[in-house]
Amino acid sequence: MNTAFSLRIRLTLIILIPLLLICVLVAVWAASDAKSRASDRFDRSLLSIALAISRDVAVSGGDALSPETNALLRSTSGGPVFYHVYAPDGVFVTGYATPPVTSERRESGTNQFYFDGRHQSRDVRALRFTDAMQIDGLTGDFTFTVWQDTSLRNAIVRDLSWRTFTVMASILVAVALIVWFGVRLGLRPLVSLEDAISRRSPDDLTPIRRAVPVEASGIVAKLNGLLSQVTSTMKTKDDFISDAAHQLRNPIAGILAMSGAVKSASTLEDAHQRSEDLGVAAKRASDLANNLLTYERARAERVEPFTAQSIYELLDALDAEMQTACQAAGVTLETRAPLGSTAVFDPTMLKEALLNLIDNALLHGGPQLSEITLAATQSDGVTTFCVTDNGVGIADNLHSVAVERFKQVKPADGSGLGLAIAKAVAEQHGGRLSLQSLNPGLCVALVI
Repeated sequence: MNTAFSLRIRLTLIILIPLLLICVLVAVWAASDAKSRASDRFDRSLLSIALAISRDVAVSGGDALSPETNALLRSTSGGPVFYHVYAPDGVFVTGYATPPVTSERRESGTNQFYFDGRHQSRDVRALRFTDAMQIDGLTGDFTFTVWQDTSLRNAIVRDLSWRTFTVMASILVAVALIVWFGVRLGLRPLVSLEDAISRRSPDDLTPIRRAVPVEASGIVAKLNGLLSQVTSTMKTKDDFISDAAHQLRNPIAGILAMSGAVKSASTLEDAHQRSEDLGVAAKRASDLANNLLTYERARAERVEPFTAQSIYELLDALDAEMQTACQAAGVTLETRAPLGSTAVFDPTMLKEALLNLIDNALLHGGPQLSEITLAATQSDGVTTFCVTDNGVGIADNLHSVAVERFKQVKPADGSGLGLAIAKAVAEQHGGRLSLQSLNPGLCVALVI
């Protein structure tokens, strides 16, 4: 038998896997947001320093920066800031001699733009800023470049990202533990149900009466239904065994007595006569056993679906099989079915049922019986088989007694199972069996 993950693991994975994906997405978003916010913060810092340098250059003519601006260059959160200023004619004014360069072009209409570059083999973030001013008689756009090493700002971004990842991982681990133990507590009713079932003996098939969660109530209901079916099936089998033992007891006792009589026969003629009686008794016992098995098979639940069969061929086979017995009894047998007609049925069981109906007519029709008719008709997907005879018939008030197993309207040979078998076969095909008294005779209709 194939095994699967335990329900506890399945529920835990179902909850945690989507949660893990959400945590990863949130962490990635948080890291991206932290990087974006940090970059914006540092870029604004570069802009502030560029404006301060521009102001100091305008005031001092490029000779010196104020102490406040120098302090600002050294104490920014992203590390030291470097600067470079040149005049409109390209002459170096102040700052570091070699600023970082970029191939990016400034958008028209803007006096500032940011870019990533290299300075002395290190990655930097730079701002190029232009401001119109007049210094020592030179008027025009002075260009200011400020830059900062990106290693520190990247370290800050990584630190913020790791904090976010750590928080999300801690939350995920905490939720996983809560879910693991929560599912365990939630499954306790099922464990209790399993324990209750395991304590039962094989003979205890009573319905389960135990409080279970709503989600498990359907399983318990189905299990209780199955237990009821098993109980009913076992009762049916017990009844069959009891009936078979009871019904076969007398025929078997008769066979044993006749076999003793054959053995003790005083003459050969007596031995032959008693042997014939023994054969008749053995045939009756065999017929009874076959009828018991047929009845039980007709009552059994069908596993495989029925298939379409020819009604004409079924009745033709019945006619060929029963003609000899009918002729020996001086009875005319006639079968009628629409040529080419079909229906969905079990040919073996339906044939057995119709044979029993014809046998019943021969056995109980009485001395006035002279003809038996088996006719099949179809209408709106319903097929009706009518076995009609002109015998003594059965009174209307005895119809319900006649179809019960082992019941006979009046003492006669036979097992008392003929009509019961036909009724069981009809019900197996989703139909019914009905009796109608005629004057004279009887009509038995088997509908499928």
